[in-house]
Amino acid sequence: MFGFVGQFQHSLDAKGRLILPARFRSEFERGGHLSPNTEGCVALWTPGEFARQTEERLAQSRRGGAQDRQQARYWAANSSDVEFDRQGRFALPAVIREYGALRDEVLIVGALDHVELWDPQRYATAVGPAERMFKDGVE
Repeated sequence: MFGFVGQFQHSLDAKGRLILPARFRSEFERGGHLSPNTEGCVALWTPGEFARQTEERLAQSRRGGAQDRQQARYWAANSSDVEFDRQGRFALPAVIREYGALRDEVLIVGALDHVELWDPQRYATAVGPAERMFKDGVE
């Protein structure tokens, strides 16, 4: 699936749950997977895309050195399965919330083949330069 686009802002509830926007829910009928992602955000993967990511990381760790194995180990140890309730809510484990600095407000961003969960301030810092370049037509 290459169709996760758009951004939405939702609040974490008192139990550390987040609501997945309705437009993304059909891809997660069989659940999903959370993992740490680059630039300090959290990735939400469909089961199929998570399997592909796992295969890529495993292959890279086998080809690479100690650093590649440590990165694969960290990614696997901090990834988790996700189940959604009828309202589209899902729980974010404490380790994932801490990694992504996800506290009250969470920016949910479509990233084509996955969904990213961002602290709004961290997102502005990370993506701001790209926004300026895009507006200026710089490639």
